[in-house]
Amino acid sequence: MQRTPLSTYRLQLHAGFTFAQAGAIADYIRDLGVSHVYSSPYLQAGKGSMHGYDVVDHHRVNTELGGEAGHSEFSKRLGELRMGQVLDIVPNHMSVDRQNRMWWDVLENGPSSRFATFFDIDWNSAEEKLRDKVLMPVLGDQYGRILSNGDIKIVREGTGFLVQYGEQAFPVAPRSLSTLLSRAAEMAPSDTLNFLAVSFARLPAPDSTERSVQLGRHRDKQVLLGLLTRLCGEEEAVCRSIDAALDELNGNIDALDEFLNAQNFRLAFWRTSDQELGYRRFFDVNSLIGLRMEREYVFEETHELILYWLDKGVLDGVRIDHPDGLRDPKQYLDRLRARAPHAWIVAEKILEPGEWLRSDWPVQGTSGYDYMNQCNALLVHPDGMRKLTAIYSEFARDSDSFHDIAFEKKTKISKETLASDVNRLASLFVAICESNRNSRDYTRAQIRRAIRNVAACFGIYRTYVVPATPVNEEDVTHINEAVEEAKRRKPDIDGGLFDFMQDVLTLKVTGDKESEFVARFQQFTSPVMAKGVEDTAFYCFNRLTSLNEVGGDPSLNGIAISDFHSYNAHIQATFPTTMITLSTHDTKRGDDVRARLAVLSEVPARWAAVLKRWSRMNAKYRSGKYPDANTEYFLYQTLIGAWPIDLERLQAYMQKAMRESKRITSWLDNDKEYEDALNSFMERILQDAAFTGELQSFVDRINRDGRINSLTQTLLKCTSPGVPDLYQGGELWDHSLVDPDNRRPVDYDHRRSMLAELSSRNWADAAKYAVEHFEEGSPKLWVITQALKLRLERPTSFDASGTYTPIEVQGPKADHVIAYQRSGDVIAIAPRFPHLLTDNWSGTSVQLPAGRWTDRLSGQVHEGGASIRISTLLDEFPVALLVKDSDKTVGQDTRRTEPQQVVA
Repeated sequence: MQRTPLSTYRLQLHAGFTFAQAGAIADYIRDLGVSHVYSSPYLQAGKGSMHGYDVVDHHRVNTELGGEAGHSEFSKRLGELRMGQVLDIVPNHMSVDRQNRMWWDVLENGPSSRFATFFDIDWNSAEEKLRDKVLMPVLGDQYGRILSNGDIKIVREGTGFLVQYGEQAFPVAPRSLSTLLSRAAEMAPSDTLNFLAVSFARLPAPDSTERSVQLGRHRDKQVLLGLLTRLCGEEEAVCRSIDAALDELNGNIDALDEFLNAQNFRLAFWRTSDQELGYRRFFDVNSLIGLRMEREYVFEETHELILYWLDKGVLDGVRIDHPDGLRDPKQYLDRLRARAPHAWIVAEKILEPGEWLRSDWPVQGTSGYDYMNQCNALLVHPDGMRKLTAIYSEFARDSDSFHDIAFEKKTKISKETLASDVNRLASLFVAICESNRNSRDYTRAQIRRAIRNVAACFGIYRTYVVPATPVNEEDVTHINEAVEEAKRRKPDIDGGLFDFMQDVLTLKVTGDKESEFVARFQQFTSPVMAKGVEDTAFYCFNRLTSLNEVGGDPSLNGIAISDFHSYNAHIQATFPTTMITLSTHDTKRGDDVRARLAVLSEVPARWAAVLKRWSRMNAKYRSGKYPDANTEYFLYQTLIGAWPIDLERLQAYMQKAMRESKRITSWLDNDKEYEDALNSFMERILQDAAFTGELQSFVDRINRDGRINSLTQTLLKCTSPGVPDLYQGGELWDHSLVDPDNRRPVDYDHRRSMLAELSSRNWADAAKYAVEHFEEGSPKLWVITQALKLRLERPTSFDASGTYTPIEVQGPKADHVIAYQRSGDVIAIAPRFPHLLTDNWSGTSVQLPAGRWTDRLSGQVHEGGASIRISTLLDEFPVALLVKDSDKTVGQDTRRTEPQQVVA
């Protein structure tokens, strides 16, 4: 039986950090107290992949990481160290890469491909030109211009034929070879080649989807290609004639155009993807195509190796990437759970404020963004946040609310990069309206607008309505709220259309087309949220950017300690072994960046003063109107949070952030004037000693408070209900920004030596040493390793059988202390709002339960049953981890007792 992790350590594997390198640091990860390595996807991905989410083959281990042999050695090493392994897996999509044999087969054979039903492709496009074809938006200009320039060629590789455009290649449809081979047969001359040409023409049309026809067509095609290969091998003149026919074809634009029109794909200008793309993507990424994972044979084909590893104990669990992209997430999770009944399964489900993971999902929980946002909100001061609202509005000269900005950006995304998805939904809904006399007069344009606006008004990623089953009341509420909000925002759209769409989405109106619309609409709202809010609005509304994280609401003014306790109590009662985290490969800012920025909510007046002063100081470096005030406000927060940061890192990050915001520049339409002005501005202010001196002085003033925030959230993460995850390198202070900044190489030799230094000391000496080496990151490393080792020592204190009990804090500074007990023998105590603790706790205290309590961080011993001052508890170290002395074996390691048996 597989075992639930006690903690995980996320590793990003790629060609520059392979299984061998991961295995070499596994003992260091073990010595931190981690029970499981948590790896990024490592099935075969596209060449040069830095993340592994672009899978091309589910049956192979990524060769760039070391392949099967490297994976076997890595798994064996973890087994020797009595560590487990969790893998990130990608059920929603695959890469449209030549290495993807299933996709290649689809491009070659169209709807008749054996794998056509594996992918989420609309073969019945409303556009006649795209019927039974896949749009490939890869051209750098209009098709006609590219063709006229001679940039598209038909080439031969042995007896295989390709459409070549630059470095990209696409397979030629077998039937289309007929005219080419016929011409070559005339040149040879060759009766056999002519026979093959006629035989290729007789292959069944590519629009046949009957399985028997598909298999017969594939068999006949393979036989014909085999005969062609044999013929070319025996008669060199045949190959020469084929090459001559190819040269002739490539030299005749009209003939080449006709040949290309006979393919099962349509090459097009890359901008056409916004409106006409015929397949479901991962968000707006054209190179990642959606899988029809709801089909059992697709599940079996793509999960064979993963299920084998889970069954053999190579893996203890999996993290499911983007389940909301699936047609029916619960069906998928039910199927996975049935095949892996003992696996630890967590889903990357993004929960919005007030939303909980569905209780009927057969998983251990989420990947932890919901917990991260609880910590973000816990550490900002509510009064300060309200003041920051006015400061930001005045400086940026923008009083738009976050929710108005989010609605605008979600609508814009739906009009532009996700317009092809809207068009497919609109075609479905037009057909639905046509069959209903009360709705048949709604126009396609009206329907498109209604779809965009209802989707933009959803406050969550998606609902989970399944046709022919009762609709969950939670889903009904979300749908009704979205429709009512759409009506309020767009009164010019007929309310009856909104009402009819509401009836379809809540299954009051049913049918085959209605069911298809419901499924696809639910798959659509999640990319609208992700691209419109997280990748756009979060870079536009910049009041305090530490709150701009996945699943968060940057307009909130923080939460009370009681709210945090309520959240933890709910998790302990529902998903006690969920993953909890503070940083991931996808977070906008590292946890230490956010911890430092949170201090701004404690010093709003000082922040307002330096903001105005810096803006005046740097006015001479602006180029005309750029950078604008909102960009400048964002930039100064970035500098504070990530300082020290060099120009190269800063410029790369700001370019990404500003293009994501799509306010002035974007990835699709770069505004060179703006970007050049911003780059020049950053270069000049970083060369200005007066400015950087003031920046350094300001950071110095809040830095220790930011460090205290970091230690607080780190201790909370390691002791709250759930399984704490540590992102690679984050055991020391880490001021990384969004990827690729947070994927820079980690100096493990340095971390190993620091851990050895701390581990060689007793608790009191180690605490003293850590405080003395504060800026090196020793305190964070000490908190992590002590808390994680305690979880190994006393697993039942933190597991599903344990308890979570808030501890009452008394005194004038009670609102500055988070204190709770785990299962009667562990207590966590941590401060918040450290900058405002100007009078050293003012007699604030807690009542420790009876018993003898040892602080695993400072070494102090406290007798319970009496009131103890917070100043006493936190005198030697900024946070406290108290453990009740008992007969339990100290240092007992509950990891595996025998190495894994690994077969890759």
